Amino acid sequence: MRVKFNRSINLLLLSSSLTIVGCSDAPKKGLNLTDNAPAQPAQDDNSGRHEYPNLHLHNANKTASNHKNTVWERMLSLYSLPEINNPRVDRELYWYLDHPAALAVIQQRAEPYLSHILDEIEAKKMPGELALLPVVESAFVPDAYSKADASGLWQFVPATGREYGLLQNDWYDGRKDIYASTKAATTYLKELNETFEGDWLLALASYNCGKGRVKKSIDKNTELNLPTDYWSLDLPNETEDYVPRLLAIAKIFGNADEYNVNLQHIPNRPYFEVVDIKSPLDLNKAAELANTPLHIFLKLNPGFNKATTAPQGPHRLLVPVDHAEHFKNKLAELPFSERMAVKHIHESQPKPTLLHTDRRENLLKPTTVTYKIKAGDNLASIATKNHTTAKELQDLNNLKTNKVHLGMNIQIPSEAKPNLNKTVIAQLEKTSKTKTQANQSYEIKKGDTLFNISQRFSVSPKDLLLGTILLIKRP
Repeated sequence: MRVKFNRSINLLLLSSSLTIVGCSDAPKKGLNLTDNAPAQPAQDDNSGRHEYPNLHLHNANKTASNHKNTVWERMLSLYSLPEINNPRVDRELYWYLDHPAALAVIQQRAEPYLSHILDEIEAKKMPGELALLPVVESAFVPDAYSKADASGLWQFVPATGREYGLLQNDWYDGRKDIYASTKAATTYLKELNETFEGDWLLALASYNCGKGRVKKSIDKNTELNLPTDYWSLDLPNETEDYVPRLLAIAKIFGNADEYNVNLQHIPNRPYFEVVDIKSPLDLNKAAELANTPLHIFLKLNPGFNKATTAPQGPHRLLVPVDHAEHFKNKLAELPFSERMAVKHIHESQPKPTLLHTDRRENLLKPTTVTYKIKAGDNLASIATKNHTTAKELQDLNNLKTNKVHLGMNIQIPSEAKPNLNKTVIAQLEKTSKTKTQANQSYEIKKGDTLFNISQRFSVSPKDLLLGTILLIKRP
């Protein structure tokens, strides 16, 4: 398939004069992501690049043992790709480790989907590393859309999507359906693996640029009496980065503790339940019945192109597991006449998120979701609930004033960014896990997240949220 492409959480809202939230959209300095990093840091390189240990991909037992009963333990137990030492992998690895905010965003975005993805990976006896393929494909943006007309977490192009049973029409796009596309993608990958006689790296390359292109390169090398493994093939530049990028991100999560990467606690249990709704249902009403914010509900159900589910189906919705019983009970009580809001029948959902050519850049840019103004709402209250500011919402929506009206749709950041050029004072309480640090002053910078700020104070992100920081304010 050809494509062009909780601990990471909002920091704190502790004063009306300062808002700090996690998972920033940009690094400290501007990046030209079209420039490749050096394969290995040169001995005389004074650019300030960090040195990282040369760890093994499968040294994952220690990390797994430190994260019991989480999706990480489950995923690492399924790791089985071959050990690779290659400068192309190192280059990708250095990029991610130099951008800890990107690693935080990956985890934040992946949380709703990883358990289901691992279900399919495990059922098909596939390597656990492949659960991370959406990092490379879509940066775990569920409604991602590329200029090559690829869509969804797994970035199916239309023809391949149809080949693997993903319906596409005005109402519904199965390529964005989390449930359907994950089943289709794992089936497709499994078939590609069989096509290339068990070579997962060739299968992955084929998923990116097409098996015909990979076979052509293999035939060319065979004629020239050259090796025909993935690393020896002449493939498109994107494909040459594609597999190393997956191996790098898998290696980082497999060695998270050694690389000082903070793994967010994601329990090893389903995030959502698949609910049969029998017939069409207004999505705003569905979110209300599920007692779930609409923007979160739509992240689980991005396959529907309009404000209601498709008349001809599929008649299913993914509902957060903790709210599934409540949803089913409320749906059973809902009169059939109230299932569809007439005014929404022809209303389209927000446009999908356009991916950048380099998928990594999508980890440094926030995405937005649509929010419908309700009675009592104002920009300040909406900003507080969504960990942003009224001014940012006003700028984002090109509003000339801060006034909004009932029923109005506005865009809100789905991953808010920290306020910049602010200085905070943190008074830290001594605990069994931390050392006393009083009146520590720190200026928030681009790329900051909760956990990398916590590392500067030698505390854990959890400690920050549990009250280790007693005061955060302007000096």
